[in-house]
Amino acid sequence: MAKIAKLCVKRDLCIGAASCIAVSPNVFALDGENKAVMTKKSGVSTSDTTNVAELVADGTSDDELLLAAQSCPTKAIFLYDETGKQAYPES
Repeated sequence: MAKIAKLCVKRDLCIGAASCIAVSPNVFALDGENKAVMTKKSGVSTSDTTNVAELVADGTSDDELLLAAQSCPTKAIFLYDETGKQAYPES
C-alpha cells in the first residue's frame, strides 16, 4: 500500500462502534452524535477528508491507520494515498 495521505469518516456509515478508537485513540474520538471524528491541530474535530499532516496525531503510522480502518465493522473509514487514490476500502 502506498503512503496514506488523507482519511475521512463517512458519517452515514459510522455506527459508533468505537473500534477505531480502541486501535488508534490518538486519532479518533466520538462526537456528540456518537460518530467517529478526528482532531485537527487547529482543535477542530471533523469527519471530513483531512490530510494526515493536519491531525493532532500526525505521527501515527500508516499501519495503525489501516488497522483502525479495518477494525470498523461498517467500513466507514476511508484512506487515500498521496495521489488521491482510495487505498481502503478497496473500491
